[in-house]
Amino acid sequence: MFIDLLRSRRSIRQFLEKPVEKEKIDLLVEAVLRSPSSRSLNPWEFSVVTDPEIIQQLARAKVHGSSFMKNAPLAIVVCADPAKCDVWVEDCSIAALIAHLAAADLGLGSCWIQIRLRDHDGETSAEEHVKQVLGLRSELSVEAIIAIGYAREEKAGHAKDSLLYDRVSYK
Repeated sequence: MFIDLLRSRRSIRQFLEKPVEKEKIDLLVEAVLRSPSSRSLNPWEFSVVTDPEIIQQLARAKVHGSSFMKNAPLAIVVCADPAKCDVWVEDCSIAALIAHLAAADLGLGSCWIQIRLRDHDGETSAEEHVKQVLGLRSELSVEAIIAIGYAREEKAGHAKDSLLYDRVSYK
C-alpha cells in the first residue's frame, strides 16, 4: 500500500558502495517523466549522474547540505526551463518527490539537496556551480539534486504521534 511506503520512507544520507542497477535507473527515469505537470507543459529536464568524479563535484555545490552526496552512486539533477512554464518550481518539486518515492519503492534510499536560491561560495550560486559541472544550458534553472543509492543507515519511519495533526483543520 502507498501509505506504508510513506510511513517507512526517510531521507538517507549514507549509502553503500554499491551501484544502482541500470534497470532501476531506467524505472526512476520513467517515474520522473510521468510526473504531473501544470497544463502538461513539462518544463523539467533531468541529468542522471553515475560518474563518481562528477558526483564528487556536485557534492561541493553548497557550503552545507550537499557534501553527503559524495558517497551516493546516483544523482538526479532536477532542472527546468522557466520560459516554458510559470510554475516550473512546483513542477520540479513534484518530479523530485516522485523520484524519492520511486526510489523507496525500489528499495533505495534518497535525499533532496536544495540548489535553487542557495550559495556555493561568496561569489557563485549553487545553481551556477551545478550548471558549470554539468555543462547545462544557460536558460535552465536548477531546482534540486536527489542523491540516491542503497542505504547504509537504517531509520525507522516517523511515529504517527509525531505528525503535526494540529496543523490540519476540518470544515
